[in-house]
Amino acid sequence: MLNAIHHGEGHPENLLICHGLYGSARNWGVIAKRLSDIRNVTCVDMRNHGNSPWFDSHSYPDMAQDLTDFADGDVLGHSMGGKAAMTLALTHPDRVRRLIVADIAPVSYTHSQLENIHAMRAVDLSKVAKRSDAKALLDVDPDIKDFLLQSLDVAGKKWRLNMDVLEREMPKVLSFPDIEGQFDGPTLFLSGAESDYVKPEHRDRIKSMFPKARFAKIPGAGHWLHAQKPREFEATARAFLTA
Repeated sequence: MLNAIHHGEGHPENLLICHGLYGSARNWGVIAKRLSDIRNVTCVDMRNHGNSPWFDSHSYPDMAQDLTDFADGDVLGHSMGGKAAMTLALTHPDRVRRLIVADIAPVSYTHSQLENIHAMRAVDLSKVAKRSDAKALLDVDPDIKDFLLQSLDVAGKKWRLNMDVLEREMPKVLSFPDIEGQFDGPTLFLSGAESDYVKPEHRDRIKSMFPKARFAKIPGAGHWLHAQKPREFEATARAFLTA
């Protein structure tokens, strides 16, 4: 079973949050705590991430099956987690009431995230005594350094990521499974206005799978919209969940 962090208790409705590639449940702590006044919020470490078990597969059907242990209400997923959440809603629609998909579409992408794996592997952890040491050695976009470093176990001198499997399974991460069916529940595709992950040409495909899909953008935010504009993200998610 996946590792999970719980926020809030006693509410009649639940919210499951699924992080993106190289992320963890801890990435969503601030937003989860804020939303815990209206939902019992569960943030999971996806397979091969954080403190969850490592597996030889990293496919969306497998990730969706993992989520069935927790899904019983509303589901929010970002990027890779958004694709897993969509797969869950399409294959187990009885487990999902409302769906929020953050800055991703049910399509295949051509970009790769392998450069981040290579950069993390290049960090000589024997020279890392504190997180700031790793930050100085990690050669990635400055905007995502702190995000990636949340997956570093400084004391254990290891990354909490199954990089071998993530590298091998990257084509599956970038794609979307061929699934027949629809999810007829309320669905919000929430994107960063400065991101190009959800394009106008994706809307017909989205509507064919999620006929009640609505679309919204957060001004001034890119792909990492929940980290760049957390209060705006929370406010938009709250409005949708309580509508």
